[in-house]
Amino acid sequence: MSSVERLIKYCQIDTQSDPSNENETPSSKKQFDLANLLKEELLELGLNDVEVDEHCYVYAKLPTNLDYETKTVGFIAHMDTAPDFSGKDVKPRIIDEFDGNDIQLNDKLSIKMDEYPWMKEFKGKKLVVTDGNTLLGADDKAGIVCIMEALEYLMNHPEIKHPNISVGFTPDEEIGNGAKYFDIDKFGADFAYTMDGETVRELSDETFNASSAKINITGFSIHPGSAKDKMVNACLIANKFISLMPEDMVPEKTEGREGFIHLHNMVGSCEKAELEYIIRDHDIDKLHEKEEIIKEAAKRLNEELKVDRIEVEIKEGYHNMKEVLNEHPEAVKIARQALESLGLDIVNEPVRGGTDGAVLSFMGLPCPNLGTGSGNFHGPYEYCVIDELDMARDVILKIIELVGEEK
Repeated sequence: MSSVERLIKYCQIDTQSDPSNENETPSSKKQFDLANLLKEELLELGLNDVEVDEHCYVYAKLPTNLDYETKTVGFIAHMDTAPDFSGKDVKPRIIDEFDGNDIQLNDKLSIKMDEYPWMKEFKGKKLVVTDGNTLLGADDKAGIVCIMEALEYLMNHPEIKHPNISVGFTPDEEIGNGAKYFDIDKFGADFAYTMDGETVRELSDETFNASSAKINITGFSIHPGSAKDKMVNACLIANKFISLMPEDMVPEKTEGREGFIHLHNMVGSCEKAELEYIIRDHDIDKLHEKEEIIKEAAKRLNEELKVDRIEVEIKEGYHNMKEVLNEHPEAVKIARQALESLGLDIVNEPVRGGTDGAVLSFMGLPCPNLGTGSGNFHGPYEYCVIDELDMARDVILKIIELVGEEK
C-alpha cells in the first residue's frame, strides 16, 4: 500500500470529535473505527504491546535491535478530525501533477492561488484534495500515515538498526483532550514528536499559552408591554461587554507572536446570555493581561448596573512547550539534525495554536511538533502534498537513526 492509498483509506473513515461531549473520551465512538483498524495493521506489521484502551488511545512498541542501550523515541498523531467542518463521506481526489493554477473542487468551490499563493510552490507535485463538501482529514491522518509508513519500512528492512520506538495515536485532540488520558508510563519514551504540522520543513518547539473565558450574563425578562424600568436584556449587556474588548486584539488582525482574545461562541435571550472566548499568547504574562481585560470589563459593567449580573469563569488550558523544551533540548536538536541532513530548509516559527505535544511536554514527555506536508486545515480547502508526506516518513527514519547512534 502506497502512502497516498493509506492516506485515502484513513481519511474515508469518519472520526470527527464532538465538542458537545467533551467530558467523555472519546467524545465520539466512531473514533474507535480507525483505532481498531490501526491496531490490526500494527499487529500485522509485527509490533509489540499493541492495544486500544477504553479511551481510544492506541499504543504500540517496536523493540530495539541494537546491542547497546539508547534512549527510546516516540511518535504521536491524532485520529480525530475537527468539528469545524464535516468529516463524513470524504471523497479525496488525487492530482497527479499540480499545474500551479486554481484547483476546482466542485461547481461552487475552488482553491484560488491568489488566496493561497504558497501553494504555487507545489507545482509539478502530487496532491490530494477534497471534493469541496468535506474536510480532507490530513489533519492529522497524514501524521498517522508517515508514522505507519516508517514502521513498515523498518519491518521490511530488519537489517536497519534502530532504538526502542514507541507509537501512540490519540483521540479528541481537536477539542483539546488529546492528552487527557495519555499514559506516559505505558508509552515508555524518553522524548517524542507529534506529527501534526504543515510543511515537512516545519520544526515547532513553541506554542501559545492558552486559556478560555466563559461570560455568564443574567438579565430580567418581563412582557415587553410592561417592561419600562423593569426589563434587563442580557443580550444587550452582552453587546456592551463585547464592545469593551480591544478591536485589534482578535485573530483576524494578529499574526506572529501577537496574541488575541477571540469570541468564538455566543448564545442568548433576554433572560440569559453566554459568551465564550479563547485567549492566546506566547508570553504567559501577556496572556494573564488579556484575562484581566475580560475581568475588568465585567467589573465595570457590574458597577454600572449596580447589580452583579456578569460572572466570569477563566479556565487555564495548555502552556507554551518552549518552557519545557528549553530544559530538554535533545529532542529539538535531533529533529534539527534530521531535517538538515535531508537538505530541508527548516521553518521554525512559533505555533499559533497548540498540539498534544504542548500538554505532553508539561506531563513529562518532551514533545516538539513536526510537519506532514498538509495544509488549509479544518475546511474544504485542505490538501496534502504526497511528495512531502513521503519526506515526512524519511524525517522519522532519520530521527530514529540519529537516536540509535547516541549511546
